[in-house]
Amino acid sequence: MAVNLRSKIVSQKNETLPLILAFLITAGILGAGFWWFARKGGLDLGGNNNSAPSAPPNSPSVSSSPSTTFPPPTSVAAGTTIRIEGSTSMVQINQALKNRFEQQFSGTVVRAQARGTNKGIEAIAAGNADIAAISRPLTPQEQAQGLAAVTVSQDAIALVVGRDNPFRTGLTRQQVAEIFTGKIADWAVVGGQPEPIRVLNRPPESGTRQAFQEIVLQGKAFGSAANIITWPKDETTAVLRELKANGIGYATFAQVATQQTVRTVPIEGLTPEAASYPYQRLLSYAYQEPASPQVQAFLGFVSSPQGQEAIGK
Repeated sequence: MAVNLRSKIVSQKNETLPLILAFLITAGILGAGFWWFARKGGLDLGGNNNSAPSAPPNSPSVSSSPSTTFPPPTSVAAGTTIRIEGSTSMVQINQALKNRFEQQFSGTVVRAQARGTNKGIEAIAAGNADIAAISRPLTPQEQAQGLAAVTVSQDAIALVVGRDNPFRTGLTRQQVAEIFTGKIADWAVVGGQPEPIRVLNRPPESGTRQAFQEIVLQGKAFGSAANIITWPKDETTAVLRELKANGIGYATFAQVATQQTVRTVPIEGLTPEAASYPYQRLLSYAYQEPASPQVQAFLGFVSSPQGQEAIGK
């Protein structure tokens, strides 16, 4: 009986071994097949797949203003004229680039005006300007009309009060929004002395106003209360002068950084110099595609070391 039991055990072992071998062979065949099909189909199995993943369809663009670059020019023909119209926020940048461009390329002329971002875009459409200095992104409609943009610099929108304004503390983003939408109309509400707040706003064609409405007011409309004054022209000096002792306004930081008659107001404890300051935007040059030779030359110069040095100064 012990012999019969031993025989059965040996017989079962002899039957089990082929089954195990068959299973291992089958698993190996299936694994190899899956690996071959995965490689064929381009699946990433965690190995060294050097192909870059494709962007998902209809993925949003990083910026609403496409930015193109042109090669820096080695020479520009004498007699070349570049006409710039647009944002008052870019007056200093325009002037710095004009001086350096005309100095480097003898016989060239850069004519720059500043009547607002929208005026600059309108001037391109009318053929009265080659480049529009803009302080807001291009709209989808403007892009559809063949406009493109080159980013020039990053800028901060500063909240400013007059030097003699007794308000010496900062504001929160919520308080700023409520001041410019008309919900807060007295300095006492934000920790100042009881005094009506005079709000100095810019005209609708101002790119800085449009950027302020998008960034600061989150797209909400400016208030229409009697204490909110819309300045008739897009000019900074006159607005700063009008602040006096109870007004508040806004301007590109570069235009007020060295002013002695105004003070910037910290927002959430941050001044415009801070990297994490909340009210920041891009300044750009817009043009009509295809870019003309003079536009290519000037915008190529903007991205050159000499152009960047001029902007930095």
